[in-house]
Amino acid sequence: MRIAEIFYSIQGEGSLAGVPSVFVRTSGCNLRCAWCDTPYTSWRPEGDDWALERVLREVDQHPARHVVVTGGEPMIAPGIVELTRGLRERGRHITIETAGTVFAPVACDLMSISPKLANSTPQGEWAERHERLRIQMEVLRRLTAYEYQLKFVIARPEDIGEARELVRALDADAEKVILMPEGVEAEVLRERGVWLAGICKREGFRFGPRLHVELWGNRRGT
Repeated sequence: MRIAEIFYSIQGEGSLAGVPSVFVRTSGCNLRCAWCDTPYTSWRPEGDDWALERVLREVDQHPARHVVVTGGEPMIAPGIVELTRGLRERGRHITIETAGTVFAPVACDLMSISPKLANSTPQGEWAERHERLRIQMEVLRRLTAYEYQLKFVIARPEDIGEARELVRALDADAEKVILMPEGVEAEVLRERGVWLAGICKREGFRFGPRLHVELWGNRRGT
């Protein structure tokens, strides 16, 4: 399994924001979001190949029950099922951060699904492939059979229409839908957060801050 980084921090997004967690970040992704905040796992994938036992040993070094398996796209990582089973055997709470385009029978306590809206499609050679892959309805239906949350990155108010239609198509619980402002700078997040909070009030969705960016900026290992 190619690992970009393993670190101990607090969860910055979603329903578990603020919870101390160990992050296992795999490298490699089947999408190329225009605004990707971890290009070192997608556009320019970095990392080293780690054996499963080495990953588990590193996780064990940190005093947290919660483990977040993220990427890149962790559901395409070789050994992802075995990794999650190993974490489950250790009594860890497992969150998987995924774009929802690939299914694997992982052990998971919270499937954190972030379907990519049209605002994510890049220009250039990756545009057609990204657009074709970014929404996989059958995969999304299988993933929402887990305990789940749906996180949408919102860059502009008109993005909400696409998110609303997807929520309706999945018959998702509005209280499990989280809207997050797009951005990697605290000032941009605050500016977009003002109008996005209003949309959340109107739609009945949850507002999701990016706490790690507010605290430390867009830095690796946080």
